[in-house]
This record gives sequence, C-alpha cells and structure tokens, in this order.
Amino acid sequence: MYIISACLLGENCKYNGGNNLNEKVMEIVKNRNYIAVCPEVAVGFPTPRPPAEIRGGRVYNIEGNDVTEEFEKGAAMELARAKELADRLGEDIELAILKSNSPSCGCGRIYDGTFTHRLVPGDGIFARLLKENGIKTISEEES
Repeated sequence: MYIISACLLGENCKYNGGNNLNEKVMEIVKNRNYIAVCPEVAVGFPTPRPPAEIRGGRVYNIEGNDVTEEFEKGAAMELARAKELADRLGEDIELAILKSNSPSCGCGRIYDGTFTHRLVPGDGIFARLLKENGIKTISEEES
C-alpha cells in the first residue's frame, strides 16, 4: 500500500485552495492500494488557509502563529489512518509519495520559514514522522 499526498491526486486541499495534480503519480497508483492524506486538513485547518513554513524546528504560519502542535497532531492522525487501512488490507506500507517543499510533506527540502521561497535541506513534519516509522518516503519529483 502507498501513502499519497492528497493534493497530488487532485484534491483541493492546498493552503491556497488548489491542488498539485500529478499525472505521473496518478499513473503509479492506478493499479495499487493507496491512501490519500493531508495532515493539515485532517487536523481541521480550513482550505484555503494561511501558508506555513518551518523555522528553527517549529511551524509558523505567515501571520506569525506557531502551529507546530497542530501539524504534529495531523501527521500522527494520518499515519494512524494509513496503518489502520494497511492492517485491514493485510498489506505493508511500501512507500509514501509526498508533495515536495511542504511543511507537512516535504522530503529532503522545505521552505526556510522566511516566506521568501528559499529552500533549505529538511523534511516536513509528516515526512519526518513517516521516516521515523521506517516508511520509505519520496517526493513526487522523485517518483
């Protein structure tokens, strides 16, 4: 089973109300079990919502609010949901394909927290949690 960022599958859950539909990802999951996730929506953030970035290990939205706890809670909720589905299907979670640069799903690089579009090495909150749980995690750019 795969975990896929919902925005890559065309769900309008991005901070700006849009999506990041990715035809290559759609093709990859066409004949396999997967779960679409959005930790930010799962925790109750609206769509659209203020953009957020990671700075100093904490997540702040553009309004200056520390939303780290919400991001961590949403990540934990989506991981639990994915594990539950994998158990029901009798499958292992083989791979997560997540949206690059996101404060939730970014794999290997994220925005630096200054809201200036500058990328730095790092993982989003959800990507880090998946890796800590031994789940192979890549961005859609690596798929």
